[in-house]
Amino acid sequence: MAEVNVSIAGRNYRMACGPGEEEHISALAGLLDGRILELRQSFGEIGDMRLHVMAALTIADELSEAKRGLANLEAEVAKLKEAVGAGDARVGTMEAELTEAVASAAQRIERIARELNTPQQNG
Repeated sequence: MAEVNVSIAGRNYRMACGPGEEEHISALAGLLDGRILELRQSFGEIGDMRLHVMAALTIADELSEAKRGLANLEAEVAKLKEAVGAGDARVGTMEAELTEAVASAAQRIERIARELNTPQQNG
């Protein structure tokens, strides 16, 4: 198991993580540290625990919004896939109808050609 040292709100923490995840953990810690700093600048010294909880809640709120947005996008993609499927079915039907019409036209053309090539009897 790998480890990474991070600093959050002026305190250092040694965190265990999976191999290769060190940069990601450092970036997440930087995000949290930055949020705490923003809140400290907005609200002043209201206690570390309260600042940490507020930072965690604002990040959780953003995550919730992102999940809701993702769910909306997934629903939209599902609708679009359904519309494409319906379009594909219509194209298939149209192709079948067109094939039938071309075959019918070819038969008529062949019949007319035979009639034109058949000697006419004068009555």
